[in-house]
Amino acid sequence: MSIDAYKKLDVKSLGETFKILAEPNRLRILKSMGLECVPVSDIVEATGLSQTNVSFHLRALREAGLVKGERRGGYVYYCLYDTRLLELLAAFDQWLHNHRARLAGERGTATASGG
Repeated sequence: MSIDAYKKLDVKSLGETFKILAEPNRLRILKSMGLECVPVSDIVEATGLSQTNVSFHLRALREAGLVKGERRGGYVYYCLYDTRLLELLAAFDQWLHNHRARLAGERGTATASGG
């Protein structure tokens, strides 16, 4: 990525989105939704959170534009607006895992050499 591309980053929007995603229960909810639209009851079952807690977090995710609700009969089904979000989260998780392993290796090398 060129330096000009970094200058174009919408830092405020990214920060707001990362703030929403920083809540572990919201990440659990997104992961439980997968690629399909699911009713709140399925999210409750998959996450082990109370319905009140799930509804609270779904509202925040909906207001952030990350999920949408669709009424189907007497139920509301929730879907990701864009399923690529799961790919981005998985890629970030892999990056973080690799980064931490690299750091641990560097620390181990420094400790072994007396540094």
